[in-house]
Amino acid sequence: MTWYFHNTADEFTEDMIGNAFGMVYLITHSKTGKKYVGKKFFTKSKTKQVKGKKKKTRVKSDWENYWGSNKALQEDVKKNGPDQYVREILHLCKSRSECSYWENWEIFYRHALLSENYYNEWTSCRIRKDHLIKL
Repeated sequence: MTWYFHNTADEFTEDMIGNAFGMVYLITHSKTGKKYVGKKFFTKSKTKQVKGKKKKTRVKSDWENYWGSNKALQEDVKKNGPDQYVREILHLCKSRSECSYWENWEIFYRHALLSENYYNEWTSCRIRKDHLIKL
């Protein structure tokens, strides 16, 4: 399944990541309209041994095949098939804090926690203002 960039029919590819750290996304079930707002980073932390010492590096994440962290959504995707869902990137973000900010903004703006039309069940964030100054 593919990711689409917000409000376009353009398929999002790895070449389009540029200097983005992660994305905020929306997954929609085409038949029921039920949605999920989440965030995903394009890389993940990994440690490896270098000359007897642990070194942290960043490696590509599984963002291309990602279906969110919500168990109910994952079960529905397995049951209904991924072709019944549209995966849309709402925001490309340059930092972890920016991803958290926009994910929570979308959840609150859409009233996702108060609506039965969303899979979202909870949200949590700690965002420092000085991390967002570059926005």
